[in-house]
Amino acid sequence: MEYAREELLEARRQIASTVHKLREVIKTLEEKEEPNRYRSQITLAKRRVKAFEIANVLIEAELNK
Repeated sequence: MEYAREELLEARRQIASTVHKLREVIKTLEEKEEPNRYRSQITLAKRRVKAFEIANVLIEAELNK
């Protein structure tokens, strides 16, 4: 599927924003009094960050073609 350069740049910007927010969520949850209570949420947020990092690598590759 083909995407316009502007679409890829916007996707990259949106991903960066979401990753920043997810990292803040992870930090907040890990600093809670009982972080083990939030283990599943922390794991999910970390997996989402990883998925977005992969998406960013693929977007960068597409932009550099």
